[in-house]
Amino acid sequence: MKRIFTILSAVALLVGMSACVTTGKTPAQKRESVQTMRTDALTELFKMKPDVRAQIKSAAGYAVFSNANINLIFASFGAGYGVAKNNTTGKYTYMNMGEVGLGIGAGVKDFRIVFVFHTADSLSRFINKGWAFGVQADAAAKGGKKGVAVGGEATVDNTSIYQMTVTGLALQATVKGTKFWRNTDLN
Repeated sequence: MKRIFTILSAVALLVGMSACVTTGKTPAQKRESVQTMRTDALTELFKMKPDVRAQIKSAAGYAVFSNANINLIFASFGAGYGVAKNNTTGKYTYMNMGEVGLGIGAGVKDFRIVFVFHTADSLSRFINKGWAFGVQADAAAKGGKKGVAVGGEATVDNTSIYQMTVTGLALQATVKGTKFWRNTDLN
């Protein structure tokens, strides 16, 4: 019973954390908050990997997400928000994300994910179907400007994926299911 309470408390905390991240009462204010997160994340990524700027410009589109993740011994939970941009049309699609995983780990991590879609099909599949499944092993220890962030870079289904840890302390090896979906309130 204590374990179930701990897991439910972690999920409630995570949902609360992700809800607080997008500030504003109106949809317009929330969209502005998401766009600010997008700009900040891209600025940080371009500092670490300047070549990604050209990659994004020549791509069919890209997406940027903010995610808070809690790892409790054998279970991992995450929630976040973000936006995908179609470079051909200039249209933004506001989205949510959620993840559940099994594996060994402990800690809390706040990170950003940038997807670069090299084809229109991969962008369309992401926006319209939104599923991703993956195995993750990482270590992160960062607080503000101090600490170390071991991020990842991968290419799957004509999509390059970059992950940057913002804050948190986590050591994990998990198998996760992640769902991305359109935010009906912001689109």
